[in-house]
Amino acid sequence: MTTDPLLAAYDEQLRTDAEMARAHEVVREGPLLWGVFDHGGFVSYRDLDGAVGEELDALIGRTVAHFRDDTDVASFEWKSRGHDRPADLGDRLVAHGLVAEPRETVMIGEASRLAVDVPLAETPEGPVVVRRLEPGPSAVDDLTRMLDAQESVFGTGRGPSVASSLRELESGGSEFWVAEVADRVVCGGRLTPVEGTEFAGIWGGSTLPEFRGRGIYRALVAARARSAVARGIRFIHSDCTDMSRPILERSGLRAVTTTTPYVWTR
Repeated sequence: MTTDPLLAAYDEQLRTDAEMARAHEVVREGPLLWGVFDHGGFVSYRDLDGAVGEELDALIGRTVAHFRDDTDVASFEWKSRGHDRPADLGDRLVAHGLVAEPRETVMIGEASRLAVDVPLAETPEGPVVVRRLEPGPSAVDDLTRMLDAQESVFGTGRGPSVASSLRELESGGSEFWVAEVADRVVCGGRLTPVEGTEFAGIWGGSTLPEFRGRGIYRALVAARARSAVARGIRFIHSDCTDMSRPILERSGLRAVTTTTPYVWTR
C-alpha cells in the first residue's frame, strides 16, 4: 500500500468506476472493468488482486477475446501505471499482441496553487487572449480550430472528434479553453471534473511550436485551475509528456507515478 497521500487519492478516486463513468457498456471480469466508449474499448482496475504468471496471462487472454469477439470496437486500451504489480505486466501485454504507447507522467496538485496570474507579453502577431469556449453558433468553428491545432502538434489521428467534443461542451461534461493570437488558436485544452471525486483533469494544452516559451501554456493551466477552484474542486491531475512536465512542476503539480497505455488493434 502506498504511503503517498496524493497517489493513494489517485488510486482510490480516479481508477475503476471513475474511468468508466461515460462508458456505454461495462463488464466486470475479476479485478478488471471492460468498458466500451465512443472511441473504443478501455480496461480499468484498482490493482490486479495479486494475479501473476499463468493467472495473469489468462486474464489478459480473456480481455483480448472479449473485445475481439464480443464487441465491434476497432481497438482497446489497457492503461497501466508505473506502480502496478507485477513488474512484468507490460511484457505480458505485449506478448498478447498489445503495443506500448509513449509513457507519460501522472501529475497531481492542489488546484488553488495553480490558480495564479500569469502575465502574457504581446506577440509580434498581436496580444494573447485566453478564453473559455461556450455553446452557441460559433462552437463548431471554435472546436474545429482548437482540435486542428492540437492534431497539428500531437499528430496521433486518435483525438476526439468535433461532434463528440460538441456533445461534451453542451452537456457541461468538460470546459474547453483556448489561447488565441489574432483569431488563431495557438493553444487549447480541457478541464474535466470527475464526478464524485475531489479531482478534475486538465487535458490537451498543445501549444503551436512557434508560440512556445511565452507562458501561454501556463496561462491556460492557471485559467482552468481558477475555474476548478470556483467549482469547489480540490485537486488537478494530468497525464503529461516530457515537454509539459517541467511547466506543470513549476505551476505546482507533482509527479506521483507514470502511465503507459497498451493498445490492441483489430
